[in-house]
Amino acid sequence: MPELPEVETVRTGLESLILHTAIRAVDIRRDSCVRLLPGGASEFAAETLGLQVTEAARRGKFLWLTLADLADPGRPVTSLSAHLGMSGQFRVHDGAWTDAPEPHRHCRARLSLERADGAQLTLDFLDQRTFGYLHAEPFVATVDGRVAGQGTVHPLLPVSVAHIGRDALDPELDPQATARAWRRGSRGVKQVLLDQTAVSGIGNIYADEALWLARLHPERPAHAVTAPQARALLDAVRAVMGDALAQGGTSFDALYVNVNGESGYFDRSLHAYGRAGEPCDRCGRPLHRAVIGGRSTHWCATCQRRWVRKPRIDAV
Repeated sequence: MPELPEVETVRTGLESLILHTAIRAVDIRRDSCVRLLPGGASEFAAETLGLQVTEAARRGKFLWLTLADLADPGRPVTSLSAHLGMSGQFRVHDGAWTDAPEPHRHCRARLSLERADGAQLTLDFLDQRTFGYLHAEPFVATVDGRVAGQGTVHPLLPVSVAHIGRDALDPELDPQATARAWRRGSRGVKQVLLDQTAVSGIGNIYADEALWLARLHPERPAHAVTAPQARALLDAVRAVMGDALAQGGTSFDALYVNVNGESGYFDRSLHAYGRAGEPCDRCGRPLHRAVIGGRSTHWCATCQRRWVRKPRIDAV
């Protein structure tokens, strides 16, 4: 599944190409693409046609386009939310529908966009495995009253995104509060990282990479993580994601591409994920793999030692 750096790469691509365009036509080519709307394709078109794309925004792995009236672009009206699922991607083509390439066989939706000068663009949403979707939905205010995420100036979140926490790359994230949240309870620290309500956007790949960098065993109980270790783990998450973002994200197959059809290549730089049996880049010992909490997990048993509860010694 695409993770935060992949989604951010898509967001920046959309931001550079389709801002300040108006949605002039909508062609939903598979109804399941808009399955969250009771009225399906007709409701999606009714909610989006004639509105202007003013922002391409993201929190965690969730992406949305802020839509506003042409006469009042500073006031958000509707969110065109997009979840990429396992294989969703956007492609932007110059020109009107009549000039754009024939839709890809996995194209689920095609939107006709128009710039202020009359120039036409075509936006395709492709999704081979069909877990992704588009959704037109209202906004709700952020709990803390601050800007909602990357790419937006508004303290507004799409309803479907309101339940997740700020992501690791969000400048509004509170590091102290994050460290406290990651140290609560008896769950393994990897499970805590994957809990999107605390800090969003950390998926399986980057959880393994950050834990390797921070030298923490994935099954260490949250309550056994010290405050300095929690702060170091947040630094590791940010470092790993920052490196991946600089390289376009992690691509393990041809489905993970940006809006121009180009793949990322951070998979060449992974230290833990997918490298079971290979030597650790730090100590040279073979890396381990196991299914933990239903997720494939990779770590170095030498660098990331398992936590052992110290026996209690009662005074005599």
